[in-house]
Amino acid sequence: MLRTVFLKISAYCMVLISWSCANNQEKVQPLPYYNTPDFTPVFLANQSEIKSSETHYVPDFDFTNQYGERITHQSVQGKIHIASFIFTRCGSICPKMIHNLKQVAQAYEKDTSMVLLSYSVTPWIDSVPRLKFFTEENKIGRSYNWHFLTGDKASIYTLARKGYFAEEDLGFTKDSTEFLHTEHVLLVDQQSRIRGIYNGTLQLEIEQIIKDIQLLKKQ
Repeated sequence: MLRTVFLKISAYCMVLISWSCANNQEKVQPLPYYNTPDFTPVFLANQSEIKSSETHYVPDFDFTNQYGERITHQSVQGKIHIASFIFTRCGSICPKMIHNLKQVAQAYEKDTSMVLLSYSVTPWIDSVPRLKFFTEENKIGRSYNWHFLTGDKASIYTLARKGYFAEEDLGFTKDSTEFLHTEHVLLVDQQSRIRGIYNGTLQLEIEQIIKDIQLLKKQ
């Protein structure tokens, strides 16, 4: 009798646990939208709210990657992308960011629905051959879907500050005469809307990026 009661209680507990887990899954909060450089999160419940809201979009761009290929806004349209801002001669935050972002690249290796874009903030130094050498040094191959981009300095800085809000509101009004250097990494969804900002030097934040990408893929 005791064994029967125990088994019934155990089964009941398992049902409760399953119900609790299912409930928790249903209550997973969707990622917010970030429409202003102060990164105030905007939570939208459904498609009608999304369509009617004034949503910020990362604008068009046109740069060249480490293989001499042209990478434009159309290249990433319909894909999730991660944006970061680096330079190959950086000896402070960039090596740590590259090391951490490799974890993201490895987690989604060969996944063509996700792309990493690392914009050089010293494009006058970071030529195509220099970027290619840099990626080879860091063992970053084509299977990582990771583009290191160079091009016009003013265009990169404007895109970073006004398109990605890379330095938040502190950098929004700056121009290309003021050097851009940030540890921020941006998560952008399939429609070019900013959905997350992270510190690329912190391991916990990198782990969160990997989880948030998965969440975006399910939405």
